[in-house]
Amino acid sequence: MKIGIEGQRLYRKKKHGMDMVALELINELQQIDKENEYVVFVKPDEDNKIFRKTPNFKFVELGGGPYPTWEQVALPKAAKKEGCHILHCTSNTAPVNPGMPLVVTLHDIIYLESISIFKKGGTWYQKLGNMYRRWNVPKVVKISDKIITVSKFERNRINEFFGFPPGNDRLVAVYNGVSNHFKVINDKEELDRVKKQYNLPDKFLFFLGNTDPKKNTKGVLKAFSDYLRKTNDDIYLVMLDYERSALDKLLEEIGDKELINRIVLTGYVVNTDLPAIYNLCSVFLYPSLRESFGIPMLEAMRCGVPVITSNTSSMPEVSGGNAYIIDPYKPEEITEGIEKLLNDEALRRELIEKGLEHSKKFSWRNMAKEVLKLYKEVYDKHYK
Repeated sequence: MKIGIEGQRLYRKKKHGMDMVALELINELQQIDKENEYVVFVKPDEDNKIFRKTPNFKFVELGGGPYPTWEQVALPKAAKKEGCHILHCTSNTAPVNPGMPLVVTLHDIIYLESISIFKKGGTWYQKLGNMYRRWNVPKVVKISDKIITVSKFERNRINEFFGFPPGNDRLVAVYNGVSNHFKVINDKEELDRVKKQYNLPDKFLFFLGNTDPKKNTKGVLKAFSDYLRKTNDDIYLVMLDYERSALDKLLEEIGDKELINRIVLTGYVVNTDLPAIYNLCSVFLYPSLRESFGIPMLEAMRCGVPVITSNTSSMPEVSGGNAYIIDPYKPEEITEGIEKLLNDEALRRELIEKGLEHSKKFSWRNMAKEVLKLYKEVYDKHYK
């Protein structure tokens, strides 16, 4: 069996959520499967030394223009040329004429729901990406042999949206994992290095927000502003890879432009430095409006940090009740959670201990084993 895996963005320096999931899948498959052949299709970029060399894995650097033409034209052509039996597309979209059995990882269908592509918030890059997905995903869902999604919540949403019949076995929920470098760190030198490199304060809350409205950045800023007004606590909010101009606009909207003096913008943080930032923070904030899974919650738990998250979508399922749960549409509940987790030591310790134990249930190895089973099912259906 020869499996083609789409990894278009894996060589780019700044990797994000779906990229990391595909990266971990490939890393685990290299360790657990020595029998089948794999061809990973990537777009040329600077971070091209990330994979180990194994005899049954081939990495093909594939040009082909912008993402839609790369995916629709260059990818299926290259997969056929390499003699792949199956093509696995890892980031929601796929060729509409793949020329072979297709497996798609459909992380979510947020862009197909009532959230408009023209709604206020988000960048034009994000909006154009959503337009492409809105065109592509309904077509791909019809032709895929297997559709992998990341939580039972998202599986139910996809089932409802597309009206799949009861007992449909094409759509499968396979949980994401947590990478092994996310852990409690006792190495003071490592913690000091990261603290100095990213100019981190002594006491801070950590928030992985971005310009996507679903991340609830405005709600977090309002909650943090209210907390400071109530307590005068000497604490900061650390945010990753967020544009200062976009932040200034949100602070103006909540009526607290001076809050910028209590916010640290780190810029992009490489994934291997994230565990130290989790370890250094006092509370991790993840009060999104909508998520299909929520890997950062589990990363924070694995690092021994109490988490505030939402009572919506997949977050109760993935957190397993081992976080402080709030209504993300009510900033006052986020404020209350911050106050409790900073001052109630018994509650704080309880959530840390429960989170550490809960996060152990999620591993990339288990995910890779489940995906490999699905490859074999598709292969047997078409070639045996």
